[in-house]
Amino acid sequence: MLWRSLVSILIAAWLLISTPVLAAELRLSDVALAPCDAHDPGAQPGQALGNTRNNISSPEGASCYVLSGTVENPSKRAVVDTDVYARILDRSGEPVLQNRTRVGSIGDVEPGSQAFALRLAVPKGTPGPFDVKNPRARGFNAPVRSRANDDDELLPLEQNVVTAAQD
Repeated sequence: MLWRSLVSILIAAWLLISTPVLAAELRLSDVALAPCDAHDPGAQPGQALGNTRNNISSPEGASCYVLSGTVENPSKRAVVDTDVYARILDRSGEPVLQNRTRVGSIGDVEPGSQAFALRLAVPKGTPGPFDVKNPRARGFNAPVRSRANDDDELLPLEQNVVTAAQD
């Protein structure tokens, strides 16, 4: 009985002392939604110009758009597994992405400001112009899902953002 109580107390103490994974709110600015470049593999219609590697095209009935802007991490530590949330409305004020406000993931955000970009598939025929409401980003102080390796291939949109940030 004493042994069981001691083990229970040790487990409870370990759980209370361990660092919880807390969500961190990040600030977004200069958020804009624009059609994908004609050379982007996700561009419509059909195969994107210059995309001979995989013959990639957007899903049928969807148009490619890029949500871009600047994310600011005011803390002194990197924020990992960062997701971007926003309400994207069409000309009539109806949501473009039905039943969801999470628009994508931007991965790790180092302290300071940096550019981000996400590719979105918007249903074809959705009346523009689009209005981005309540953009925000939320990440964690520790990884919460499996991590990509450094040598994993970046998508062309991600390569453009990384290249622009390094210049």
